[in-house]
Amino acid sequence: MGEPLSAADARILALESDVVRGHALKLLVLEPGEALDLEAVRESVAARLPAFPRGLQVIVDDGDGPAWIEATDVDVSQHVRRHAADDPAALRAVVGRLMSEPLDRSRPLWSVDLVGPLADGREAVAVRLHHALADGLTAVRFLEAVIFEPHDAPAHEVGLRDPDARPTRWSEWERMPMTLARELAHPGSHSPFDRPISARRALAFVDVPLAEARAVGASRADHATINDVLLTVIAGALRRRLVHHGHVPRLNAQVPVSLHERGEDAAASGNRDSFVDVGLHLDEPDDLRRLDLLSAQTRARKHAHDARALDELFHALAAAGSAGALLRGLADDPREFALAISNVPGPRVAVSVAGRRVGHVYTSSEPGPRHALRVAAISNDRWLGVGFCVDPEAVPDVELLAEAAHDTWDALRAGTR
Repeated sequence: MGEPLSAADARILALESDVVRGHALKLLVLEPGEALDLEAVRESVAARLPAFPRGLQVIVDDGDGPAWIEATDVDVSQHVRRHAADDPAALRAVVGRLMSEPLDRSRPLWSVDLVGPLADGREAVAVRLHHALADGLTAVRFLEAVIFEPHDAPAHEVGLRDPDARPTRWSEWERMPMTLARELAHPGSHSPFDRPISARRALAFVDVPLAEARAVGASRADHATINDVLLTVIAGALRRRLVHHGHVPRLNAQVPVSLHERGEDAAASGNRDSFVDVGLHLDEPDDLRRLDLLSAQTRARKHAHDARALDELFHALAAAGSAGALLRGLADDPREFALAISNVPGPRVAVSVAGRRVGHVYTSSEPGPRHALRVAAISNDRWLGVGFCVDPEAVPDVELLAEAAHDTWDALRAGTR
């Protein structure tokens, strides 16, 4: 007998297929220094792994549904490996290959891959965790428990979080039609990312200075958040690339919202998130005006607790058979959202791995069927690292999309000076 997976974790596990691997990646780029000692890293991970108990468990299914059980043996050498790469292009190729490879279900669902050293002395650590094991916030807990050297300050809040942890009351159920009208009743145009996908993955990354992003948001009349700035940067990148191709559709983005309560043990509670859908306003040519429009949307959704209401609704409909499946299918339709854009808080102070300071942190979540582009962001003490992940057959030239995001950020920054 094991511990059954939560309904959310089991649903995520069931999404795994020949083209969906089910895991996410955290990429830590270390500042130049002496090359990491593979055996020393393995010893450190093995010693610290008990602080994250799920990392010592495997998933089994004996016919009664998937459940967590203790692994009989964890061979860290099978989880912590090294790959050669001498430049950023080779690094991206390695992590793209890692994103395309499934994790071994017979072992705990995580891996740590050392990549490099690069010619400039930098080195990367690519950490993969299956999404059934960890959502975005829980993945950061894994890094804190097992990878990062200890630090005193907790992670700071950057992504969307529902500010109200209480359950939905009956009066809030009465407002459900309004919630559904805001979230699921404004389909966009046909999505350019509504394409079949293979298991291949290509990645690109861009950095936004965290303090400057906060200042840009604070400069607006209604004080936009860092997450609003992120959405604006991604929307601006999409507009620039789609204008280049001669068509600017009306697209929505699904924005995950953490439902973890403050003080909760995220490592033990499994996936606890919901979402809101926001229109990206690609028809708006002015980046600062688009920031104001996006900020107004996310602020209204947070104040109305839409994400929590949707979570309660989907839980209530989980046992409703075809009716629940129909609503879930509607919520996942590519006209309801063309792409997902997530953002999780990383370490707010400088951290290191084996004495090497972590200069940049990136995250990457995989695309899904009919959603061939996925954007994910994570912060550290200095930067907001944004990762673009695509099936290169469905969405070529992902590096150009990252360059367009950089151009959008430059325009936002210049517009507030």
